[in-house]
Amino acid sequence: METFGHRGAAGLVAENTVESVEEALRHHVDGIEIDVHLCKTGDLVAIHDDTLDRTTNGKGNVSDYTLHELRQFKTQEGYVIPNLKEILNVINAQCKLNIELKGKNTAMPTIRLLNEYIKNTDWDYEHFIISSFDHSQLFQIKEANSRFKLGVLTEENVKSVLPIAHRLKAYSIHPPVSSLVRDEVERAKKLGYRIYVWTVNDKFIIDQSKSWNIDGIITDFPNFV
Repeated sequence: METFGHRGAAGLVAENTVESVEEALRHHVDGIEIDVHLCKTGDLVAIHDDTLDRTTNGKGNVSDYTLHELRQFKTQEGYVIPNLKEILNVINAQCKLNIELKGKNTAMPTIRLLNEYIKNTDWDYEHFIISSFDHSQLFQIKEANSRFKLGVLTEENVKSVLPIAHRLKAYSIHPPVSSLVRDEVERAKKLGYRIYVWTVNDKFIIDQSKSWNIDGIITDFPNFV
């Protein structure tokens, strides 16, 4: 079972920051999950919400600020909002990267950047999973470059997204830990999908996930595993 650090190592260091990613790497994770939005200048930035209010000392929509302006804001710990290039550079293909498309219109800019890194660095298609609750963006990626592995995110159960996963020829399904039903997991795996569960922060559930042959967990605390 693989361990993915959620937003880096969100339970240990401020989420979606370079420092959080570095912390996850220190715990030898198999992968890291981060969220991306587009800012006013068209740069992809690592942040979960579409506003700055919860995670930084800024206010308002991420999309209303240029990258330079966003860098003036800080998390409570004093860290800056990184762009996706910085995240890619610090990971440097040491582990997998699950990029969640949070913001609108992030699909094409994301694959353009990843194609650049695949061509010019040690990154490869096998390193990436691109996931989203906005399944229309996953279809955009499938049409543009079918070599990328697609992860179907759901707030419901595994069964609810099997039709979408089939249409996408998805690599994986990403359900919340609260929705897990063993029979559904087994059915999806027989159909060839990998199951990556979010957000698993309980040691008992980690052990249960292993016994259910879950492919990976996404956790705020990679030090638990």
